[in-house]
Amino acid sequence: QLQFVESGGGLVQPGGSLRLSCAASGFTLDYYNIGWFRQAPGKEHEGISCISSSDGSTYYADSVKGRFTISRDNAKGTVYLQMNSLKPEDTAVYYCAARPGPLTTVQAMCVYDEYYYGMDYWGKGTLVTVSS
Repeated sequence: QLQFVESGGGLVQPGGSLRLSCAASGFTLDYYNIGWFRQAPGKEHEGISCISSSDGSTYYADSVKGRFTISRDNAKGTVYLQMNSLKPEDTAVYYCAARPGPLTTVQAMCVYDEYYYGMDYWGKGTLVTVSS
């Protein structure tokens, strides 16, 4: 079965850190651009970070820039999202998603709905709760 398997979510205090992982199962990660999206209760989805398959270029939403880092290990078939200095407003369900290239820009994958609704693979989501 072709899917992403996410892990790493949980409860963390404000200022803390978490690392989310997204492991590809049944397909080769190398050829896919990867995005991390989140959705908080009652809010629209948000593309927070994306990484291209071609050159590893990255994009971060302003809401997470300087605090989150996306990376990929194609050999392990896994994408990571390191989240530092977490805030209560980071509380959401986090999803990883993948689509093959090319991209207009890596930012476009995170920002435009035509990319969001055109992903090939999605993870089931992992809940991150930031609370004291």
